[in-house]
Formats: sequence, structure tokens, C-alpha cells
Amino acid sequence: MTALSLACTVLGGTLAAIVLRSHRALARALESPAPVAPPRPSWASLTIVRPIKGLDVGAVWNLEALYTADYPGELEILLVLDDARDAAFPLAREMVALHRERGIRTELFLAGAPPPGRTGKLHAMMVGLSHARGDFVAFNDSDTRPPRDLWRHLVDALLQHPGAGSAFAPVVAVSDRQMSAGDVGYALLLNGWYGPAALMAEKGTGALPFIMGQAMVFTRDALEAIGGLACADGHLVDDLWLGRCVARAGLLNLQIRTPLPVIVGGMRLFEFAATFRRWLLFSEGGLPAAFLRPQWWRGATYAAALATAAVSLLGGTALGTMAPLFALAAFVWSEVELHRLRGGGPVPLRHLWVAAVLPLTGMVVSLSTLFARHVDWRGRRYSLGRDAVLAGPRHRPLRA
Repeated sequence: MTALSLACTVLGGTLAAIVLRSHRALARALESPAPVAPPRPSWASLTIVRPIKGLDVGAVWNLEALYTADYPGELEILLVLDDARDAAFPLAREMVALHRERGIRTELFLAGAPPPGRTGKLHAMMVGLSHARGDFVAFNDSDTRPPRDLWRHLVDALLQHPGAGSAFAPVVAVSDRQMSAGDVGYALLLNGWYGPAALMAEKGTGALPFIMGQAMVFTRDALEAIGGLACADGHLVDDLWLGRCVARAGLLNLQIRTPLPVIVGGMRLFEFAATFRRWLLFSEGGLPAAFLRPQWWRGATYAAALATAAVSLLGGTALGTMAPLFALAAFVWSEVELHRLRGGGPVPLRHLWVAAVLPLTGMVVSLSTLFARHVDWRGRRYSLGRDAVLAGPRHRPLRA
């Protein structure tokens, strides 16, 4: 064995050990079961605000899941759209009328265009909050399908912890259909990277200095303490920044264990790349370095294994390539296995290559955010400064 072959073997074996050790830590973070909400003599009233922009995948069933919530207290559901021209408006109007007849307190509001310096989603949330009557106020993304008991668990977390200002649910990407390559990339990123990392970042406390807010509930006291949703004005990512404001007010952001399905289907590769890029820009708006650093190290491990394999091949030492290739295979297996443990569906064999190129995609997309400081999101284009703060012409509609 040549010196180069030996060096590549040792380095490749070390990297494989790092990958497997990281996998064990992330897998353990996924093991905590969801608690059972205890019976209570009474439950506080809850308002759920769902901003809607366009028709999401499975929009009908996403709304139906919202309306079939098993919440023991008084429940109010508010849907908020930009205007009646939105493709989702007929469905939203029909759902409100149908469930109002069934005795659910529900309303549909048209928010209009947001003012400069505010995202369309945050504007819709603020309109919904202005009409909310519940003791607790929740905000829920329209591409999710909440389990029946989700809201019970979220409110229960706040009732059990007097020092908590918000509670939110971890998300899991699932699909009602056979997954496309873009769906696989999205699911691996959410289920194999972000989700486990967020659970591990709790360090057993259940609290985080930020919110991943596809479904988040606030106490009225917390909203008052942070100055309302307006504290997120000027920021692209409302949930991360709101979570930071809650933490600064001396209150806790609690992450419960009940997962919230995010519905994907038919996503093309360029759409996934755009989503990946948007998430990286989002991460500037409130994710602390302590959360991001382990993920960057995880990606760096993959890059080092790939570079070691390339050096070994170029040096003509096929034997020295085996260990770094094993490290790369272990990395791909870890991504897919964490996705499975998180509750994601099976990854089609023909799309396993997506797991192999995902870290490289992240590097390329990350570089693009340094030069192109804009993001297209929900029919609008936003220009960004540092920390995902809106800059320049704050927003403008995209051309059809």
C-alpha cells in the first residue's frame, strides 16, 4: 500500500466514523415520543389564522384537516387571502360556508396588498390577528395538514409551562403520490437535515431561541410583550424573527413532539433548487450559529470524503478509494434513514442520486445567495439586505 493509499484510507475511515457518530446523535433526537395531552376540566379558547396564497398541493384536504381539529375548547378558524382573484378563493369561501353551517366559528378575510416593508404572509397574519377572539392565537401554513390532536398538544405545552410564550410543531414532508426528484430533495432536506437538527438543538429542554412556524401558537401575553406581529416588519421570515423576539422578552419557544405533515407532490428539480435557495436565505433571519454550525460541519464531512476519493482516484490508488467511498455511502444512507425515522415515505431507488448530490447542491445554492440577494416567494419578489431584512423596493408582484 502506497503512502497516498494509506493516507486516503485512514482519512476516509475517520470521515466514515464521523458520519456514523453524527447519525446516531441525530437519530436519538428523533426517538422521543409525542406526549398524550392530559384531560383538563377546561381549555382556553383558540383562534387559528391560516394565510393562503394560491392553491397548494392537496389544498382541499389541507383545509379539511384544519376544520376537523379535535380541540376541546372553543375554536375559531380564520382564513386570510390577498383578494378574491386568488386561485384559492372559491375553495376557501366554500369551506367557510360549509363548516359555518356545521357550527364552527369561521370567517374569510381579504387582506389586500401588504404595505412596503412587509411580506404578504405577515400582512395576512396581522389582519387575522386583528379579528382573533381566542385566548391563544395560532398561525398555520396552508401547505400543511394538521393532525386532529395537534392543537391540543400545542396549547397543552403552553399551559404546562407558565414561562412559555409560544409553542410550535416540528414538520415532516410527506407526499400523497409517488415522489418526484424535487419532492425527494425537499423531503430529505426537511426530514433528514432541518428536522433532526432542530430536535437535537433543544438539548433536552424542549426550548429553542427561534420558531419554525408552520404551526405555531402564541399566548396573548407573549404577543403583547413583543409588541405584536409588527415586530417582524421588515423581515422576510416572520417565524424565525418572532421566535427571536419571544426569547428576547424572556419567554420560551417550545417545540412539541407531534409532527406536522407538509404536503409535497410533483415538485420539479428547478423548483426544489429555488426552494433550497429560499430556505438558505430564510436561515439568515433568526437561526443561531449554534444551530447552523453542526449542519455546515456535516456538509463539510461529505465534501472532504468526496475530495479524498477524487485524490485517491487521480493518484491511481484504487485501494485507497474504498474507505472514502464508504464514507460517502454512509452519508447517503444516513440522509435516507433519518428521513425514514422522521416519518417520510420511501425514497424511490431511481431518486437515490438526489441524496448523493444534495450537499453539493447546498454548496452551489449557498454561493448563489452571496450574489443574488432576492427571493421569489408566493407570487412576490423580495430584495434582501443582511439577515434576511427586506431592502430596496421591498416587494413587487411577479409577472405571470
